[in-house]
Amino acid sequence: MAQFRLQGSRVLAVELGGDAVKARHGSMVAYTGQMTFKKLTGGGDGLRGVVTRRLTGERMTVMEVRGQGTCYFADKATEINLVRLDGETLYVEADNLLCTEAGLHTGTSFTGLNGVSSGNGLFTTKVEGHGWAAVTSNGPAVILRVGKDMPLRVDPGAYVAHTGSLHRSLKSGAGWTTVIGEGGGEAVQVEFTGEGLVYVQPSEKVTLGGDV
Repeated sequence: MAQFRLQGSRVLAVELGGDAVKARHGSMVAYTGQMTFKKLTGGGDGLRGVVTRRLTGERMTVMEVRGQGTCYFADKATEINLVRLDGETLYVEADNLLCTEAGLHTGTSFTGLNGVSSGNGLFTTKVEGHGWAAVTSNGPAVILRVGKDMPLRVDPGAYVAHTGSLHRSLKSGAGWTTVIGEGGGEAVQVEFTGEGLVYVQPSEKVTLGGDV
């Protein structure tokens, strides 16, 4: 079984003993021992994942890394967050998924117009099974808990990933004070309800919602 650990906060070290991991293509920065690298077509498993990503324009080139030794991964000096899955599903933006154990199943999940309006597209990546996944964030991610009576609203550009039984919907933050220029300027938020965890980064990507 591959062993995941952080080398600092921006480099992922994976110890391999003949097994494999799947990682973002081009994210290897160094390795010791004997490694082979194989480019995989499409970010999801199987034909459906490939077709979905071609239709939506979601680009996620993945490589399989197999061998004996330690392989180091990084992506543009972003922070790396380790997520342990024990049968749950991780929903994560494709740009934020760095590496997973080979035994985890990756695919796509339909987000509908919520994703389009927030600038994240019709589909998001989902990771299922038992094992480790490494997720990047622009700055140290904050993990926020959502409870039955405690919904959470997140700026679309700050959202990274979530786990648990959560429903997300778009909420407009635009009111009269926003229109006349006295509001906070956050036109659209994503509301999470249910029970689970949401990963939020301290930086905002440019989204279609934007500021009013």
